[in-house]
Amino acid sequence: MLKTINRWQNAKFLWILMIIVTVGLTAIAHYFFQDYLFMEPCEQCVYIRFAMLTMALGGVIAIIYPHNATKILAYSLAFYGCIVGIEFCLTLNQIHTAVHSENPFGGVEGCREIPIYPFALPLHELAPSWFLPTGECGLDAPVIPEDMYSSLSKLQQIFVGSEQNDFEDGLYSNGWYLIPSMKFMNMAIACLLCFVCCLIALVIMFLGFVFGSDCKWAKIGGGLVLLLVITLYFTGNITKQKHIEQMSNENTIEQRL
Repeated sequence: MLKTINRWQNAKFLWILMIIVTVGLTAIAHYFFQDYLFMEPCEQCVYIRFAMLTMALGGVIAIIYPHNATKILAYSLAFYGCIVGIEFCLTLNQIHTAVHSENPFGGVEGCREIPIYPFALPLHELAPSWFLPTGECGLDAPVIPEDMYSSLSKLQQIFVGSEQNDFEDGLYSNGWYLIPSMKFMNMAIACLLCFVCCLIALVIMFLGFVFGSDCKWAKIGGGLVLLLVITLYFTGNITKQKHIEQMSNENTIEQRL
């Protein structure tokens, strides 16, 4: 069975599927929900995009360079993106729950207008429309610009509502839910399920990669993957925390001046 899984993970189909899912969801979030339905992404939302595209990058490497050595990097990026993605989703769900409870300020601590990515990557500067948050944490209802009121299409009004009803009659007027009428499964939980499913698939593929191969270096490669994932996770968090502290110190100095 492990040899069969090894053949699957050596093929391109599963990696292509992961790329389609992660890039597809990121594109839908940007082009459909953000640009078309005016649902502004918050800090955790753009972090989730970063996580998904990190997974996709791992898939691209596995497809372009389908060798055991490059598979180590591919698995490392895919696992890392999946793990931090789960972390971001849990944080977003905590914020969403707090904002919609009797203590709306209990979960918004640390929600920044300027994001700080792992490794202090300046993604919000390189691609602000994709990675710069414009919305408030936990609030994902559409925010329609006034100059768009009269030009909304019939399809847009189905999702965001109509001006004559104060935009309260749309599917997403109360925020994004998998089943809006029942307020079932918010965006954070939906993304979390996606990451968890990807993680399960990656674990199965990884076991096939390590134990289903006759190559004596496979187990060493598996150990290197675990080491790289741990290194990426802690290095990313450390550099992010240092950048947060640096920005905090700079703000303190500015306030004193």
